[in-house]
Amino acid sequence: MKITDIRVISFRTHADRWDMGHGVPKPRTELMQTVAIVDTDAGISGYYFGGGSHGDQEGLNVVDQALLLGRIRSLLIGQDPFDRELIWKWMWVANLSENVASVVDLMLWDLAGRAANLPVYKLMGGARDRVKAYASTYPNIGQPRVYAEHALACKAEGYLAYKIHPHYFWNPKTETPSPGRPSNIAEDIETCHLVREAVGDDMVLMYDPWGTYHTLEEAIKVGRELEKLSFYWYEHPMPEYRVESYVRLCRELSIPILSPEITAGGVFTRAEWILRGASDMSRIDVVRGGITGARKTAIVCEAYGLRCEMHMAGWGNLQVCGATSEDTSEYYEKGLLAPGVDYDAPHPYLRSICDKLDPDGYVTLPKAPGLGYEIEWDYINDNLVKP
Repeated sequence: MKITDIRVISFRTHADRWDMGHGVPKPRTELMQTVAIVDTDAGISGYYFGGGSHGDQEGLNVVDQALLLGRIRSLLIGQDPFDRELIWKWMWVANLSENVASVVDLMLWDLAGRAANLPVYKLMGGARDRVKAYASTYPNIGQPRVYAEHALACKAEGYLAYKIHPHYFWNPKTETPSPGRPSNIAEDIETCHLVREAVGDDMVLMYDPWGTYHTLEEAIKVGRELEKLSFYWYEHPMPEYRVESYVRLCRELSIPILSPEITAGGVFTRAEWILRGASDMSRIDVVRGGITGARKTAIVCEAYGLRCEMHMAGWGNLQVCGATSEDTSEYYEKGLLAPGVDYDAPHPYLRSICDKLDPDGYVTLPKAPGLGYEIEWDYINDNLVKP
């Protein structure tokens, strides 16, 4: 089998699932989505939706599309699509855009699964058919009491765990943007106390201020409170370019520090953080090296006896979870969630979501071949963006 073409289809869709926005509340918005396609001489194609911004909900921008359809396409045509390791290594050595290289890897994995008539996680060597899920909030969903009420509602729905994204660049008292103040320590601590009080001791809690604590002192102060409240992990508390601050934070606190979350470099950066003692748990997603890179990161963590928790929801991340032991990657991040957001409504270009919650608080891996997409081509064709 040989690759015959690389294509990108751009189309308009809307953000029903994300109508709270990411960072500040905002109304429902239209956005551009893309599906990248790899075609072969065997008549089998592989697909990947997304690759831009923060996961698979938004498409590749025009610059990334040009890279994929130009230099990368010319080098991939004629290659064996099953040589994923060879292609992955070439893209990293060539220092190509991390998210575009990830899209290539993801559509090659989808192709391989479709060719074998297997879901990707089975193709990698299945470890489990369902994964524990935690409810992951939007930031800025309201006053501290709103988080407590939302956590209680998630517990009633069946979630076993709940992660707080607190207020980012947002004043919770006035409910207005606060560009000069990235975090609100007092309100963050109050939120954590109220959530723990609401859900009791039998719900696992996590916390992610998304790098908004700009001093080690702030990060330690909040971390001490999280320890008192028996939070499970403390994710990305400070900017991740301050690696030494993370080394010191890990020494100061007993709560596990989960990072790096968004730092570039995929498995290579995560390995360096582990060796420096800058994280107690590692964090990766398929937009930072594809399924191949995420799987490598999980294996490195397994070798060191550390957790490797997948970052963000999505079809590719869930497949990696399915191929990784619960001892290494325990949870799947379901969200982002907020009061009034209907997460379980599928995108109009797909027939289903990948991660419906079951009564036990788990999500079951899709059984369809490849990444599991069942595509609504009529919707895509009706909403095409002309070049």
